[in-house]
Order: sequence, then C-alpha cells, then structure tokens
Amino acid sequence: MKKLLVLGVGNIIMMDEGIGVHAIYEFWKEKENFDETLVDFIDGGTFTQDIFYLFEQYEKLLVLDVVRAGHPPGTIYSLDEEDLVQNKKQVLSLHDVDLLDSLNMAEMRGHRPTLKIVGIEPEKINWGTELTPTLAKAFPDFMKTARKHIEALL
Repeated sequence: MKKLLVLGVGNIIMMDEGIGVHAIYEFWKEKENFDETLVDFIDGGTFTQDIFYLFEQYEKLLVLDVVRAGHPPGTIYSLDEEDLVQNKKQVLSLHDVDLLDSLNMAEMRGHRPTLKIVGIEPEKINWGTELTPTLAKAFPDFMKTARKHIEALL
C-alpha cells in the first residue's frame, strides 16, 4: 500500500473547473522531486465512482479541486472530510457526492484512506480551456498549498 494518492479533479474544457487536473499536470513535470514508492499523481477528470477501487491502495488521499463556498474567487481552502460533511454550504465542486460515496465503497471493501482537500473558489465555469486570469494568478499559491500538504501527508 502506498502512502498517498494525489487526485486532481475537474474538467479542463470548463475553465476554472479544471484547476485540479491542471495541478496534476504540473506535478507530473516535477515527478522526480517525489518518491514514487510513496506517492502517485492521478488525473481524476470529472471523477466517477468507478475509480473507488484506487482508494483501497493508499493510506491517504489528497484531492485538488474547485470549492464553491461563497468567498472571493481565488480563495484557497484546506479541508478535511469532516468539513464537507458538517458544512453543507461548502460544496466540493460537482464531484463531492461521488467522492464521499467512493470513500464509503472503499471502506466497505476493507480500506478507506484519510481525506484531505485543497480547493480554490472558482471565478467562472464555462466553455474554455484556460483558467480565468484570477485563478491563473492564484495558481502558484494553490500549488504551494498542495505541496505543503503533500509534504505533511508523507
């Protein structure tokens, strides 16, 4: 069992919605900086429950995604699973239900990793392959926050 799965979630043809996947692309460029026996970086796309079986192979799961919580665009969030469950106003993109269901399915099969989320408030979700200028500007801080969590989780 590996220590950590970093899962970038989102749709890269829907502007800010794709930030989690864009982050994974950046981590792939830095792959030599990470011990591949401990961590994997996976493009989860729009995430379906079909990949729940992956969770069984990891102690911890770090999800990178957009979070709509009503704060200014570019606001970065660090959340635990309890934050998603307890705060109904904080919605992890469109993928939160699938994510929590998948964790439950993994648990039913014998192992549930601990969950941490690094999210960012989107500015615009619409057709387009580029992040909005606001999120493009915040992207380095989003990556820095994700790196800090990866180091802490490893």
